[in-house]
Amino acid sequence: MGLSSSQRKQIASLLEDQIRRKLSDYSPESNNMPFHVRLLGQDRMALFSFIQSINTTLGTSVFEQVAVIIAAPRFKHAIHQYKDFNDTISEDAQKAIQNIIDALTVGKLKPNKNSEIEKILEVAQTGKIKKIKKPRIDLFLESNDGTEYYFDLKTAKPNMNEIVGFKRKMLEWVAIRASKSLKPNIYTGLAIPYNPYEPDSYKRWTFQGMFDLDNELKVASDFWDFLGGEKTYEDLLETFEDVGIKLRPEIDDKFANFKSKKTP
Repeated sequence: MGLSSSQRKQIASLLEDQIRRKLSDYSPESNNMPFHVRLLGQDRMALFSFIQSINTTLGTSVFEQVAVIIAAPRFKHAIHQYKDFNDTISEDAQKAIQNIIDALTVGKLKPNKNSEIEKILEVAQTGKIKKIKKPRIDLFLESNDGTEYYFDLKTAKPNMNEIVGFKRKMLEWVAIRASKSLKPNIYTGLAIPYNPYEPDSYKRWTFQGMFDLDNELKVASDFWDFLGGEKTYEDLLETFEDVGIKLRPEIDDKFANFKSKKTP
């Protein structure tokens, strides 16, 4: 299926707006790095700083908005930074989650999302029900059959400590949702927008033992094609490339201005 012409235009417009706004507002960081500047040049150091800023913007905002543009035609609801979530959880469910985390950590259990959800649902409305701060979901989808999808979009190379925290969050979302609806048709998982190891397969060993890889993790084309259908990932890369080619002269002009600047 891939991206429609309208979706390509929407995504391109989003990217162009973000890049041009960054270019307009950009000024190099004030950190004095005289060795780096003399070795690499002021213009390259300025560009490096700009690229880091763009990388942050992609990870914290752009990928989520692009996901909504892609998913909107195929899902009943597609919302980024979703806030309309429950604000309660049972203490029994929290204990069940801790038991699951402990067992996975020491290898007593193998990850099995369906089994884990069953354990949580058994106690999701038993014991004391506590008020908590509403989670904010990076990407919420609801399909036409009523299935609810809650995604956390993450960087390409999380460390082990982060992975344990991600797992807890995935299970807590189930418990929070089930505290008011005992049998929610729910999926919670991580989405990683691209594979840094391509063309090799994603090195998912850091998730092994903690995540049910087939049911909790979507990487690169697995994620984007899930949202938009087959070939969506390829079309998306082409769209990013087209925008990059279009904006390259503006970017080059911006950073050419730094060539004449000298360090004290």
